This record gives sequence, C-alpha cells and structure tokens, in this order.
Amino acid sequence: MNLFFIGDVHGCFHTLSTLLKRWKPATDHLIQVGDLVARGNYVPETVALARQLSEQYPATTTFLMGNHEAEMLHHYGPQGPSLGWLKWGGRSTTEQYRHKPKLLAEHLPWLQQRPLLWQNDHVLASHAGISAAPDAYEPTSANGLLWARGPLKRLDKLQVVGHTPMDDGEPIHDPDSHTMYIDTGAVFGRNLTGLRLSPTGAVLDIILIPVDPRDLPV
Repeated sequence: MNLFFIGDVHGCFHTLSTLLKRWKPATDHLIQVGDLVARGNYVPETVALARQLSEQYPATTTFLMGNHEAEMLHHYGPQGPSLGWLKWGGRSTTEQYRHKPKLLAEHLPWLQQRPLLWQNDHVLASHAGISAAPDAYEPTSANGLLWARGPLKRLDKLQVVGHTPMDDGEPIHDPDSHTMYIDTGAVFGRNLTGLRLSPTGAVLDIILIPVDPRDLPV
C-alpha cells in the first residue's frame, strides 16, 4: 500500500475532516505523526474521529504518540498535573473535556496505547524524529523521538516527522538527514499537510489544506 502521512492536527477537527477526503483507504495506509490534542478548538472531536478510524480500519491506520499526548497523559495521571503543558496548549484541552468526562475516560486509554514510531524497510515515522543522541529513542528525553528539536540522524531510510512547525506552511525535505518535516502549522493559521508516499518512500502527492477558521483559538 501507499503511505498517507498527516501532520500535527492540534484539535483542528474541521481541517482534518477536509484532508481525510483525500485519503484512499483501499490503497493508502494512513499514518498521523502525533499531536492530535492541545491548542485547537475541537480536541475531543478530533480524538474521537481518530479513534473511530483506528477501529474501522485497524490494519491500515496508525496514530502515533506526540509530545502533547504524552503530556496530557501525565497531566491526568498519578504524577499530574503538568503545569508546563497547561501553559503551552493544554489548558484549552482540559476546558474542552471538562464537560465531557465520559469522553475523557474513553480517550485516555486509547491515547496511552499510541505507538512511538512506525516503520517499514524504507520509511520511519515518529513525532519529532530520531536524533544522533544516545537516548534518541527515549520518549521522556529532550533529545528523544517525542521532543527532539535539533538536527536529526541520517538513517538508512527516509524519516517523516512532525513537531517542528514549518514557518511557510509547507513541508520541507532536509537532505542532510533525509527527513520530511510535515508539521505545517495548521493551528497557527497555516496548513495541514497530507503526504502520500510509495512504500519505498517516493513522494507521490503533497496536499496542503488551509486551516478552517472554526478550528483556531481566538
């Protein structure tokens, strides 16, 4: 199957719904690179949609863990609250779930189960990417695959990552690390990206969906 990657959504439910019209479930494996939650106006709806798709297409959908999912789980877990997360996007999520406790109880276990990466012989996807640090695969490390910000390691396969918003709202390919960056800042008023690759990592299509104004925080 081809690979259909989706960048960071951050509660932009209407924008995601528009992009999903370009997904071809019969021929595309959908892989979303994490950060469904925080910042945008429709976090519970976004998670519910992702959960529905994962149940409807269990063999051909993968929703990865992002740093915002990890911090949301921390916030609601025994070590919470996560005061830092509340300051950088989490507060809107907690407010949206405040009157939907049943949904929160359903969504937290599903978010807990999100994998840290997806890969085949030619492509590896994670939220922030695999750095050259010794702890690159450690999810709680600042250099790890949920949080890394600096240059990434050149692997023997293409990396596809989100996490770092592209200022011009378009995905970029970094030739040094052979990485596609597909967080194109939807929740900051830019675009949500869909990237269709062949199974060997060849770019077949790049789809940019301008953010729906309804999704943006005031």
